[in-house]
Amino acid sequence: MEALIFDMDDTLVVEEIPVADAFLGTCRLAEERFAINTEELHATVRETCRRLWHESPARAYCLEIGISSWEGLWARFEGNDPNLRILREWGPVYRLNSWHNALKKYGVDNIEFASQLADAFGKNRRKRHVLYDDVEPFLGEFSKLYRLGLLSNGVPDLQREKIDGTRIEGYFNEIVISGEVGYGKPDRRIYELILSRLGVRPERAMMIGNSLKSDIKGAQAIGMKTAWLNRNGKSHDESIIPDLEASNLTELKKAFQQGIAKSVSLFQQGI
Repeated sequence: MEALIFDMDDTLVVEEIPVADAFLGTCRLAEERFAINTEELHATVRETCRRLWHESPARAYCLEIGISSWEGLWARFEGNDPNLRILREWGPVYRLNSWHNALKKYGVDNIEFASQLADAFGKNRRKRHVLYDDVEPFLGEFSKLYRLGLLSNGVPDLQREKIDGTRIEGYFNEIVISGEVGYGKPDRRIYELILSRLGVRPERAMMIGNSLKSDIKGAQAIGMKTAWLNRNGKSHDESIIPDLEASNLTELKKAFQQGIAKSVSLFQQGI
């Protein structure tokens, strides 16, 4: 093995919890001012923004590079791609309407307050860039042994903010973000791109990620080894079988060490 390539969201960087915390922190402002239950508004705005997101003028692009509805609530959509320019123009309207429509379900038709909530969510989310505790020890050790790559779907400015906010850039030899190249996992082209930049053949690299479909199946399609980081105990898909499975990076490290020890033993035995 010459290279390890990592997914980012919910593999290295905590995504789901900071998103929920940002929503709840923002919704509490509505509870303080209009006595709207925080949890109920949270569920409502999630549904509202998801429905509006499906009406995006660049829907196909969002699906291709992997942008979620909640990411649209704080993305700046920076970049020269025509689709990013479309989203950059549409984004402020989307953010405002997501909160305004949610508030109206509780009888609050106040567009100025909706604008305040839209701004508050972006600020709340940007305060929350968190690595899993096992990430830096793992990257620090394995960056000395392998070439490391980071392969992430998403909006360029958001993903770069997460990388900068968690200070992980220095561990990687190459970083590829789907929004910067126009296609994303599981498209084989994005795997081929990062492997080319790393100068490594597919069979000499391993993809490590939390998504069976995007990370594991996509990498397997071009002949890479795979490790499924199943941090949340998700159900298995019997049609997608990774080479390794671990609940965290500490466990994955042990699996690597056992694999190396077994290889050495077989070599010494002449097998």
